[in-house]
Amino acid sequence: MPASPLAPDMPARAGDALHTPAVRHAGPDVLSLALMDARNRVLQWLALCETAATARGEALTATPGDVLWLAGHAGWFAEFWIGRNTQRYQGPACPARPLRLASTEACADDWWGDTAHGAARRPLPDAATTRAFLLEQLESTLELLGKAPQDDAGLYFYRLALLHEDLRSEDMLAQAQRCGMHVPFAAREQGRSLPALSIPGTRWSPGAVPGGFVFDNEQWRHEVELPEFEIDAQPVSWAQFVEFVDDGGYDRPQCWHPEGWAWLQQLAQGDGRRGPRYVEQIGGAGGAVLQQRFGRPVRLAGHQSAMHVTWWEADAWCRWAGRRLPAEVEWECAAVTAARRGFDWGQVHEWTAGTLRPWPGFSPGPWADYSQPWFGRARVLRGASFATRGRLRDARFRGFADPADDLRFVGFRSCAA
Repeated sequence: MPASPLAPDMPARAGDALHTPAVRHAGPDVLSLALMDARNRVLQWLALCETAATARGEALTATPGDVLWLAGHAGWFAEFWIGRNTQRYQGPACPARPLRLASTEACADDWWGDTAHGAARRPLPDAATTRAFLLEQLESTLELLGKAPQDDAGLYFYRLALLHEDLRSEDMLAQAQRCGMHVPFAAREQGRSLPALSIPGTRWSPGAVPGGFVFDNEQWRHEVELPEFEIDAQPVSWAQFVEFVDDGGYDRPQCWHPEGWAWLQQLAQGDGRRGPRYVEQIGGAGGAVLQQRFGRPVRLAGHQSAMHVTWWEADAWCRWAGRRLPAEVEWECAAVTAARRGFDWGQVHEWTAGTLRPWPGFSPGPWADYSQPWFGRARVLRGASFATRGRLRDARFRGFADPADDLRFVGFRSCAA
């Protein structure tokens, strides 16, 4: 059990593929270390959450979406696409429903599968059962990796399982926050405020090029004409968001997208909403912000990034301020080209203006449920949060979420309208 808070992992040295997006091109030796690292983080979070639950006189449950389920799901996913997949060496050409073997755990699909359709009919696994499955599954995966073809197709599912596990480990922390579990964390402080940045017009090329591992919604590299634009150097701070609250932003329909206003009014039928999720106090004299962080109220500094904000709230703030959310390509261009000029990212995931849509050349990967069902309804997220593993800290990574999702560690920045 670590005595100090967990912090975002940083590479031991420049170019260390184990903890950077370069792992998408890694061979078996680095992949094996990365898979062990990812599993260790999941087991670490599981142990911390188990301790926090025990301290409250509770036990973790494997209800879909909860911490214990997410841990088991990480192992289930790796076994589903590697150990049980007889066509794994076809890589991205593998069908979405390949011929599969049975799991080493008879109840695995019911307990940890994507649908967990039988979970209600069976006793749910406890932490010890889940932990044993994770250890056995990792050992099997590493053994298969030692025999895998050392090309992109042969290593495709190992890289996919690795990055999927990194995604789920961050989800585990978000669920710990939702449940009010006291777990240690270390969030980097946002630096001093810098003036907005002017980005000259250019032809920008978002999207991935073939080679290594590519998420399907990153297909493929294409050119976009970008006019000159102005973008905030940092995400919108709590001090800036408090001004919106104090000016009655949550009571002014003209500040909201019609669907966002309908969402807000639906919430008003319950306790109402006058700030982002987990906020207990915001605005008024002194502009204080008090937000629950892992079960404890924390008084937040005005310069810190606003967090647990929905897309609707981010859009409403921009309308109120006479600004707009950046297009995802604008965000990417600024993150890549203006880092030395002060473009600061990595403390919160950031909403962008766009709805998730396929790019030219898109074709669904074997994990067809990753992005395709979200096209046309999810909003695009860019950047990374304090809880994101280094392997996913990529300015070109294309995240996404429902516009009402405020469970994630999400904020936003704005552009001149």
